[in-house]
Amino acid sequence: MKTKKDVWTVKYRPHTLNGVIGNEQSVTTICQLVQSNNLPHLVFHGPVNSGKASVAFALAYELYGEGYERNFTYFNASDFFDQGKQYLVRDKRFIRIIGTDDPKKIRKTVISIFKEIINEYAGMGSLDADFKIIFIDNAESLNSDAQHALRRIMEKYTTTCRFILSTTQPSRLIPPLRSRGLQLFFTYVSDAKLIEYVNSIAVQEGLTISDDALDAIAYHSKGNLAKALLTMQIASMSSGNNEISQQLIYGAVLGEIPEDITRLFESALTGDIMAARKIIDKLLIEDGLSGSEILEQLHGIVVTSNEKDTDIAKYVNNIAEADLRMLDASNDRIQLEAMVANF
Repeated sequence: MKTKKDVWTVKYRPHTLNGVIGNEQSVTTICQLVQSNNLPHLVFHGPVNSGKASVAFALAYELYGEGYERNFTYFNASDFFDQGKQYLVRDKRFIRIIGTDDPKKIRKTVISIFKEIINEYAGMGSLDADFKIIFIDNAESLNSDAQHALRRIMEKYTTTCRFILSTTQPSRLIPPLRSRGLQLFFTYVSDAKLIEYVNSIAVQEGLTISDDALDAIAYHSKGNLAKALLTMQIASMSSGNNEISQQLIYGAVLGEIPEDITRLFESALTGDIMAARKIIDKLLIEDGLSGSEILEQLHGIVVTSNEKDTDIAKYVNNIAEADLRMLDASNDRIQLEAMVANF
């Protein structure tokens, strides 16, 4: 069945800025810039799944129409600098530049390849528009050298290209890079808007969802629309009659927690730091989770565990401290390992 195979977060991604849910102030500002034909470089910052990428794609669609891919390029900085050469050989766009599909034969450094790729994409003018857009997601993963190089590229190609940088940790961007773009803040939507949106998607998918189920989705998602859609889609796959109940939502929530997160918690409790480090590497590199996403899921396991209340309070405090340090321009892996060592 098509509706069960499509990923709803992609299927229902807005095609226009008017279709974006929430973040009215930032979206209104972008609309005004588009109408004035004076779009600058942009820096989107806010929590994971707060709509930054959706707005970037909607902006591109609004500017360029159906063929927006010709003038809109997406890069994920965490793929470049967390996965490195293994990622570069998987992306067919880069084969011509690196000259091989074997990561062991790549002689250039990742940062030199990054500079070459961005220079090439930014330097090519558009054939049917005033400028192109390069969207760099997870920009906080760029190291200092890459950020300084990007700053110079943004200055050099300002007539042919606009950059949109997206980050959950703006403090990890160097000040000269942040100052090159208009900074716009994104956040999660209210429960009322989330429930209204989720209910509208349920109607389009031919589902009947109870009020209790909607409340459960809102409680679990906490304004995160992507998480809300994922939860409802998982629940719909377990429904035999297209009816979504509160029980199905609770089952979907439990199913969203990766087994590796549970193993990480168990390793932390037993003090097996080496095992915990291997799991952290897998979650960050292979699964592509951010440090904040790992902490959020770990928090959910901790608060529902059967540990003593005093121990749960201690673990939650450790998670909160790690989350705070990540916001202060610190490496995710280092803070996750430090948190596990303090369990």
